[in-house]
Amino acid sequence: MCCFLWFLTPWSSSSFPLLLLPVLCRQIGLEGVQASVCSRWDAQSNKGLSLDGDVIIGGLFNVYHLPSFTEQDFTKKPYYEPCTGLFSIALFLSCFSLNSVTLKLMYAMAFAVEEINRNNSLLQGVKLGYRMLDSCGRYPWALQSALSLIGGDAHSCNSTSAPLIIGPGFSSAGVILSRILGPLSVPLISYSATCPCLSDRHKFPNFFRTIPSDIYQARAIARLVFHFKWTWIGAVIANDDYGHSALQVFQEEIQGKRICLEFIETVRWETIMDDVKKTAITIQASTARVILIFCWYIGVIPLFLELTEKNVTDRQFLASEAWSTRDALLQNLAISKVASGVVGVAIRSSPIPGFEHYLRSLNPYNHPNDVFVRELWEKEFGCRSLQKSSFPPCSGTESLKEVQSVFTDVSQLRWTYNVYLAVYAAAHALHSLLSCPNRDSPTNNSSTCSSAKHIKPRELLQQLNKLNISTPHGEMFYFQGADIPAKFDIVNWQKTPEGSLKLVLVGYVDEFNVHLNESVIQWNTGSSEVPVSVCSKSCPPGTRMANRKGEPVCCFDCIPCGEGEISNITGSLHCKSCPSEFWSNTERTVCIRRQMDFLSFNETLGITLTTVAVSGVIVTTAVFVVFLYYRQTPMVRANNSELSFLLLLSLKLCFLCSLVFIGRPSVWSCRFQQAAFGISFVLCVSCLLVKTMVVLAAFRSARPGAAALMKWFGPGLQRGSVCLFTSVQIIICIIWLSLSPPVPQPDLDVPGLKVSLKCAMASVVGFSLVLGYIGLLACTCLLLAFLARKLPDNFNEAKLITFSMLIFCAVWVAFVPAYVSSPGKYVVAVEIFAILASSYGLLFCIFAPKCFIILLRPEKNTKKHLMGR
Repeated sequence: MCCFLWFLTPWSSSSFPLLLLPVLCRQIGLEGVQASVCSRWDAQSNKGLSLDGDVIIGGLFNVYHLPSFTEQDFTKKPYYEPCTGLFSIALFLSCFSLNSVTLKLMYAMAFAVEEINRNNSLLQGVKLGYRMLDSCGRYPWALQSALSLIGGDAHSCNSTSAPLIIGPGFSSAGVILSRILGPLSVPLISYSATCPCLSDRHKFPNFFRTIPSDIYQARAIARLVFHFKWTWIGAVIANDDYGHSALQVFQEEIQGKRICLEFIETVRWETIMDDVKKTAITIQASTARVILIFCWYIGVIPLFLELTEKNVTDRQFLASEAWSTRDALLQNLAISKVASGVVGVAIRSSPIPGFEHYLRSLNPYNHPNDVFVRELWEKEFGCRSLQKSSFPPCSGTESLKEVQSVFTDVSQLRWTYNVYLAVYAAAHALHSLLSCPNRDSPTNNSSTCSSAKHIKPRELLQQLNKLNISTPHGEMFYFQGADIPAKFDIVNWQKTPEGSLKLVLVGYVDEFNVHLNESVIQWNTGSSEVPVSVCSKSCPPGTRMANRKGEPVCCFDCIPCGEGEISNITGSLHCKSCPSEFWSNTERTVCIRRQMDFLSFNETLGITLTTVAVSGVIVTTAVFVVFLYYRQTPMVRANNSELSFLLLLSLKLCFLCSLVFIGRPSVWSCRFQQAAFGISFVLCVSCLLVKTMVVLAAFRSARPGAAALMKWFGPGLQRGSVCLFTSVQIIICIIWLSLSPPVPQPDLDVPGLKVSLKCAMASVVGFSLVLGYIGLLACTCLLLAFLARKLPDNFNEAKLITFSMLIFCAVWVAFVPAYVSSPGKYVVAVEIFAILASSYGLLFCIFAPKCFIILLRPEKNTKKHLMGR
């Protein structure tokens, strides 16, 4: 059936069906068909390295020259140029014929296999072999070589096929090989294919790699940006899947982190010179000081040359893995001024003990069948060893032991170490598959144990999926689907005395964590100070960021925090409100406990009010003394001396109660001050009210038939009336202060660092009743006094009471709005002022005229004068 398929294929002239037939035939058991096509394989045999063994693992490396690839339009038979001449990406620039880097990868695989064969604990009793072929970096030849490896040697149909392949090196070849070999379950372990697409286990279930996906390097670079607080950067990407996918992941990582891309420039291979000129102009005009480049290194060189021409040397470049470690860039003196200070992520480097000795011990005389060593000899020493060529013959004393070249340099083993890891992964999977418990037991069922001669790729694939081992370096190694845990080196390009650049390891990224030795980083400025790349400088503590309309979030203004708000970090998005007991300091950076503010005896206002109150007490006392001394005179006797003395006493209490309002409020002071105020003023107004009633009663009793009125309104009833009016206020105060008394409480609703500590009215109703009752008595007194103002008398006291009550009522009517609107401690000052003003008004309006007559007009202080009308 396999042969029948071959005859039907339209590519009968091509080698691909010839290569595929033995593979399919081996898979389904038609071994006889395989022999009929063996003779057709010889034309496709490639140079390679091989080692016989019980189990053969395959290797695909890009060794030979990469011919120009022609797209097939299928209008004629497909044709591919033969893969000849040694391949090197550096060939485009350096014209070297031998790719020393790729050659080192092949010998790393050979070294690892030989090291495993010497290991007594790994694959004991089973010799591991290898067969490495060229893939030329293009999928047609990669497919040809892969099918050759899994189908058996091209020259021997009975040779052992490889159940596993180390490679390929490129993602495009990995996609095709995985899809074709997937149904056969042949595992592929790539050492340098980084396309994120290959992580899809549904599409590529047989693909593994020892290099992190491009997704992880984009995330690693994003973490570097976070670490150095760069928020305004430019991006240059290759116009292919590599550039666009890496940029997409990077943008996803920085989303919501207030990091912005000022520009994104793309570079196409087809129009590279035009693109780099445009990109260089954009970089030169940009305000971003950090430029991220996701591009192949063959596009970075012309860009750096263009920037050098424009003398753009003040930019810090972030390098992706594709160019961060390229010698072609590091050794290019023309771009060293621009490229100095580059920081980038690189495939992790790890030493391989004994590998350098292995490389330096290679020579064509000990390996006569190794064509690569012979060609290496021609390159390094310019002589031929065994084969015929145009070079002069070698002397036989040539050796790599003292040669310093890319091939012998093991200081930075990156892809090389990935190959080394891939071989060990394959060896451990084989070890798990071939390790059969109780193999020598008579009861052992051999059908459950795999044989080295009959390794099934599917079983090997299963072992790789559950691989969890310790590498020779002691680190844990396992596959997460197709990938391994992401680890990158962070490298820095630093100038050497010769003017070239050297690669310095400055840290590493372990999955999500960045570890840096910042002290050894040399930036583009030549100093160790981290460059700043922001659209707007970070807002200092005490301010917040406010976005500018129509601009990216990285461009903003700094707005000072409002009163009572703080921001204590740099670059704060919002200001935080302080707790009610705290307030912001002047700088708006910290909340400090608010200071309790109250009217004290030590401040100017307190001293002034105290002085006025004490003066009122002194004046009242002086008046009391005058009245007491002249108590037998007609002026004192005619104005109800008993009520006058009681009124003076109540006025003295009014002056004194104002002092209770000054000082730090306490529980008892808050209760006492309101009670003292309410009772003192009621006593005062009650005396005036009774005085007014006495005047009215006295004049009414002079009328016919009203003589008994004065008899009923005698001294006893006057004293009783005053006590009755005052008792009502006492009862109101007792009920109010018992149920809901005022309490000392800071006025936290008022903004400011200083908080007024005042007696808060827990019950406005109680306070209103106290004031209302005083107002009721005062209005009644005013009304009665007004009615008695024109009564015939040389000295009509009703007029004085009328004026005093007008002043009293005016003061307390004005008090209400002033009390409500006054801030902080000035509320207390307003109340004290009202108390003092009304007290002085009563004192002067009622007693000043009397004292004037008593002291200065004694001739008018006679009964005759008082009874003159």
